[in-house]
Amino acid sequence: MDERLHKYFLGELNSEEQSELFHLLRENSALREQFRHHQNLYALLDILPNHNDITKGEKSYNDFISKSKKTKSKYLPHILKYAAAIAVLVISTWWITYSIYQNKFETETNTLYVPPGQRACLTLHDGTTVWLNAKSTLTYPSRFSEDKREVKLTGEAFFDVSKNPFAPFSVSVKDITVKVLGTEFNLLAYPESEQIQTSLLSGSVEITNKTTNRKITLIPDQEALITGTKMEIGNIKQHAYFLWKDGIYSFDQERFAEIIKKLELYYDTKIIVKNPEIYNFVYTGKFRQQDGIDEILRIIQKIHNFKIDRDRENNTITLSK
Repeated sequence: MDERLHKYFLGELNSEEQSELFHLLRENSALREQFRHHQNLYALLDILPNHNDITKGEKSYNDFISKSKKTKSKYLPHILKYAAAIAVLVISTWWITYSIYQNKFETETNTLYVPPGQRACLTLHDGTTVWLNAKSTLTYPSRFSEDKREVKLTGEAFFDVSKNPFAPFSVSVKDITVKVLGTEFNLLAYPESEQIQTSLLSGSVEITNKTTNRKITLIPDQEALITGTKMEIGNIKQHAYFLWKDGIYSFDQERFAEIIKKLELYYDTKIIVKNPEIYNFVYTGKFRQQDGIDEILRIIQKIHNFKIDRDRENNTITLSK
């Protein structure tokens, strides 16, 4: 193992030493693999109790890898899946930026999947930051071309797009394409839902329905709700909702029927409601993602009287009066 990798991630290399390391990364595929290994290792170290405990970090990383199944695709789900104590995994691909201008190795397509109860933050090589919510998948290239930046999403993500007027950034989801130059927006499009929701916080976005070729443009504080070929524009109702990227689920005067749908989605658990009147409960509150579905339901139960029956073997929760 090249000791310079440790020094690089600890910020102990000067600019000349960093340039030398980047040069070696371009020439040495084995070293690039070590770099990726340490990149994930130090992402884990950032959220361990003792940030300087390299041995503990390596042991945790290797434990996760040993539990994961071997696969030929570029997936990182197993690190997240078996790291139950980890609230967010931060992954950086910025180092490839240097190689765009110095090296012509083939662009790879990467896929990042975030399992239930987790979230991830990914920095693409152009500087765009993407937060992925639970049960979401982002497909993206290791480097973008000079004239376009394209990614694909399944699930929910918050994008902080790096501005580049010469290379528009676009997200494809189902039959919709969201195109921007530089902006902040949230895109909600889980397969289980018939609707796609785009919420714009800054900048502007152009949404195209590829089936009808209809286009609409959003301005800040607007959101578009798309159902089939129908596209509606309105104002953002709850800005606190986007706190999910910080690991907080916020509900504001929300019907329990909608809360249940989100909890099922986020935590991959089936919730069975015996009494329909439970659906009409209205609740306002905030929860940490790491609280888990059991704790969230127990807290809501203190305000609305209902019984909770947990069947872990079948991964179901039954609510009754």
